[in-house]
Amino acid sequence: MGNRGMEELIPLVNKLQDAFSSIGQSCHLDLPQIAVVGGQSAGKSSVLENFVGRDFLPRGSGIVTRRPLILQLIFSKTEYAEFLHCKSKKFTDFDEVRQEIEAETDRVTGTNKGISPIPINLRVYSPHVLNLTLIDLPGITKVPVGDQPQDIEYQIKDMIMQFISRESSLILAVTPANMDLANSDALKMAKEVDPQGLRTIGVITKLDLMDEGTDARDVLENKLLPLRRGYIGVVNRSQKDIDGKKDIRAALAAERKFFLSHPAYRHMADRMGTPHLQKVLNQQLTNHIRETLPSLRSKLQSQLLSLEKEVEEYKNFRPDDPTRKTKALLQMVQQFGVDFEKRIEGSGDQVDTLELSGGARINRIFHERFPFELVKMEFDEKDLRREISYAIKNIHGVRTGLFTPDLAFEAIVKKQVVKLKEPCLKCVDLVIQELINTVRQCTSKLGSYPRLREETERIVTTHIREREGKTKDQILLLIDIELSYINTNHEDFIGFANAQQRNTQTNKKRAIPNQGEILVIRRGWLTINNISIMKGGSKEYWFVLTAESLSWYKDEEEKEKKYMLPLDNLKIRDVEKGFMSNKHVFAIFNTEQRNVYKDLRQIELACDSQEDVDSWKASFLRAGVYPEKDQTENEDGVQENTFSMDPQLERQVETIRNLVDSYVSIINKSIRDLMPKTIMHLMINNTKDFIHSELLAYLYSSADQNSLMEESADQAQRRDDMLRMYHALKEALNIIGDISTSTVSTPVPPPVDDTWLQTSSGHSPPPQRRPVSAVLPPGRPPAVRGPTPGPPLIPIPAGGPSSFAAPPIPSRPGPQNIFAANNDPFSAPPQIPSRPARIPPGIPPGVPRRPAPSRPFF
Repeated sequence: MGNRGMEELIPLVNKLQDAFSSIGQSCHLDLPQIAVVGGQSAGKSSVLENFVGRDFLPRGSGIVTRRPLILQLIFSKTEYAEFLHCKSKKFTDFDEVRQEIEAETDRVTGTNKGISPIPINLRVYSPHVLNLTLIDLPGITKVPVGDQPQDIEYQIKDMIMQFISRESSLILAVTPANMDLANSDALKMAKEVDPQGLRTIGVITKLDLMDEGTDARDVLENKLLPLRRGYIGVVNRSQKDIDGKKDIRAALAAERKFFLSHPAYRHMADRMGTPHLQKVLNQQLTNHIRETLPSLRSKLQSQLLSLEKEVEEYKNFRPDDPTRKTKALLQMVQQFGVDFEKRIEGSGDQVDTLELSGGARINRIFHERFPFELVKMEFDEKDLRREISYAIKNIHGVRTGLFTPDLAFEAIVKKQVVKLKEPCLKCVDLVIQELINTVRQCTSKLGSYPRLREETERIVTTHIREREGKTKDQILLLIDIELSYINTNHEDFIGFANAQQRNTQTNKKRAIPNQGEILVIRRGWLTINNISIMKGGSKEYWFVLTAESLSWYKDEEEKEKKYMLPLDNLKIRDVEKGFMSNKHVFAIFNTEQRNVYKDLRQIELACDSQEDVDSWKASFLRAGVYPEKDQTENEDGVQENTFSMDPQLERQVETIRNLVDSYVSIINKSIRDLMPKTIMHLMINNTKDFIHSELLAYLYSSADQNSLMEESADQAQRRDDMLRMYHALKEALNIIGDISTSTVSTPVPPPVDDTWLQTSSGHSPPPQRRPVSAVLPPGRPPAVRGPTPGPPLIPIPAGGPSSFAAPPIPSRPGPQNIFAANNDPFSAPPQIPSRPARIPPGIPPGVPRRPAPSRPFF
């Protein structure tokens, strides 16, 4: 059971890759893969083609791999390839595979050398491959070509980092033998994300292109510039071989002959070459998958649990079942009504903590925005007194009036009441807009059925627009009712006698009677926006608004007060938002042209949003600080001081002024109370009742059930993807459950001294430049370069391919060492010594040990 499970591990990962990639979620689950990293001239493409035994990768000058290629190799009796983006087509001609890779790359990146991190998924079935999953990443380049950006080097490195930084990925660092290994970009990037060397495997290419008399034996034996998992050497086809269409199988045979015949590599020939690299990667990937099984199982279970609820409705799905459609329609309409009511009335479940929506925004309109609009239209003092004076004179005509006329009071009051129509109708418009937005948000859950969503939104919106007319008619009727009869007997009306005695100054705080300074109306952060840079620039303070003053502090602890500004003679005006600023600003100024703060005639206060500005303005209104009125020049303005204000007329104007102020405040209070009630009754509650009781009937009358419940193509695709991923996850968990936990995997080799990778100066000696006939140090006999005196670089477990292990212990001296210094390339390979090691296991104390050859630091 265990062996069968281990063999299925890589196909399992391939299935998961397909399932997640098909729905664009492969990045959400890090699957074990091998990321192939190297420079443009490192020979990565040739290594991959040697694995497959076919020419199938694009060739050319400059950067050729411009999108990551996820290559899944699967052992099969038949040979063909298929792409995830055109899964129905099987490619048996690998020239067509190359053309498809080029076409798919150009489709996303363009034809002029652009790059993209979106991967191409290619699966190759062949009897000549072992199960592997590799990611061919773009080659590291330095100079942009075509329409590539100037920072192409950093973009490619960032793309590579996205893949190799995953703990689930093994890193295949490909470096040509004819360059200094210490300057390998692939090894440096691997070191950044894998400092312990647990995931990095070195591959040395172009061993046949090294200068005559040099070799890479010390590197391949992991003695010079060692890696924890060591290196494997390969020989690829030359450009001439590729242009001449040399068969890859013949190239592999030539590679085998090269290692067997080369005096520096013949003793390790069985551990070199493409077939050995493929076997090693197969076993290492299998072992790596097994090591990551606990975390992989946990992630799969988490994904499965998150899909359970959503997939439940898809398990027994039958698109043409009318019963299912009827049930789904009823459920969706009922859920729409529940969602709409929750958004309006509020609910404790699924609370939006990012912004106000639905009923909360309507509440703000009722109690902040609407009162502010009422105060904005309040009368200007000078204009009001002039109008009262004209009314009194026109009523008296040619006569000189002895008493204050009632008709002047009624005329002025009615004129002020008529002005209420505009803010009331504006309030209705704002509520309608919020209702429509709420409907749109609730119908977003019907996205699986576009026709149903469209019809629901249309029907409910049409009903809201119908109620709009009736609500506005009712609002205007309320205003007309107020105009029809001026009730001077109202209990809150001050009356004629009190109006004569009242002083104008007592009315300054009419908005908040009987409140002292200790009443705090609002606290919050505001930015003083118009302090010059020389004086410190804009700064944020903690503001406290009371009935008498505006104070600001250093912070919310309110210990260090910066300033206190009395509210007398203050007003608010709007300020345009700055060109480079994203803040919303309003200003406070003194109506008597005095400085408000230090040498500033006004202070500009900035908020993060317009809603905060409106809320602060409403708070200032409660404190009696009103907005500035727009001053328009007109011809009457020049006549402002032309009329005579004799003492008797002035007393009459003051009396009517107080009466008007008292009566209008009564009307405003009544309107502020009736407006929310009217809108709630005629519009909001009525809409809720309509959704619960009549919406379903309107839907059935607008279209037949089949058309309403017709799924969108996206929803059908999403359902198929969800089901495929769900079944893939269940299958993966079943296969993982079958794997025997007693299966033995090769342990990770012990660490080596790889600090050479941390130096980027490039001064380390080239590992390949040691001549084959190098003279050994005096007093030390030559050593046998054989595989058996010490453990091999990659131990071979029973019944399976070789795997990676620690670097080899240098071989001990022996009489067979004559071949080590032989320069004859045609000499016979060294014989494997059969005698035991020369140094016994135990050495008596005091006997000096023989000096050992140099070896890597562990």
